[in-house]
Amino acid sequence: MRLVRFGAPGRERPGALDAGGTVRDLSGVIADVSGATLGPDTLATLRAVDLSTLPTAPHGVRLGACVTGVGKIVAVGLNYREHATEASLAAPTEPVLFMKATSAITGPSDGIVIPKNARAVDWEVELGVVIGRRTTYVTREDALAQVAGYCVINDVSEREFQLKREGQWSKGKSADSFAPLGPWLVTVDDVPDPQSLKLWLDVNGHRMQSAITSQMIFGVAELIAYVSQFMTLHPGDVIATGTPSGVGGAMKPPRFLAPGDVVELGVEALGTQRHVVRAFAD
Repeated sequence: MRLVRFGAPGRERPGALDAGGTVRDLSGVIADVSGATLGPDTLATLRAVDLSTLPTAPHGVRLGACVTGVGKIVAVGLNYREHATEASLAAPTEPVLFMKATSAITGPSDGIVIPKNARAVDWEVELGVVIGRRTTYVTREDALAQVAGYCVINDVSEREFQLKREGQWSKGKSADSFAPLGPWLVTVDDVPDPQSLKLWLDVNGHRMQSAITSQMIFGVAELIAYVSQFMTLHPGDVIATGTPSGVGGAMKPPRFLAPGDVVELGVEALGTQRHVVRAFAD
């Protein structure tokens, strides 16, 4: 099942894609696609709905972030060995965690905004994991049962803010527009193996990143179990599982995003995003 949220920013409605790819309006069934509606019982109810009987969304309607009411975004750094190598860092022996502000969340076709005083805005395609059950101290064997679904996330980053401004990485990861989610939240029944998904990212039509999730150092189940040892995960929380090699900051010379650039990215079975980069405007 492919769940979406459609409409103008701040006024999105819940929806689902039918077999033909048409967005159907779920607002008569659930209030929104959020932590409150991602539990197993609600998802079972949604699977039983005959989508062909529901109203269609307007053609070409904007898609918003595929889940709302996100309590936290827990991101994982250096989770692909080649990315650690290109960053001139040793591969971690346990997951490297940082937080992204939920105010950074935007839709899959909304623009990427270069913040004030930013000079090093970079891209990072990642598999996003959306939690469906309250999760604390879960084992790796039981971890995937806590997942509602998966989505594409672009962990947009400002490298100078992240690496040269002291303190933790979050300040370089949390500007407005730095966490596009979607287009779809694909429920677990349609993603039998989260470790077999191809992911890619292009800038202005040139392939920058290409990998498969089997190349993660720490897989999805291990990440969920690990994070749950340090904090409780709630329905609607998102784990960004790390990016492969090919980021702009590792190029020689570095290549960062500029106004007018077009960033396109996707994860197999989870859809694609497209963003036009623009400068911050007061």
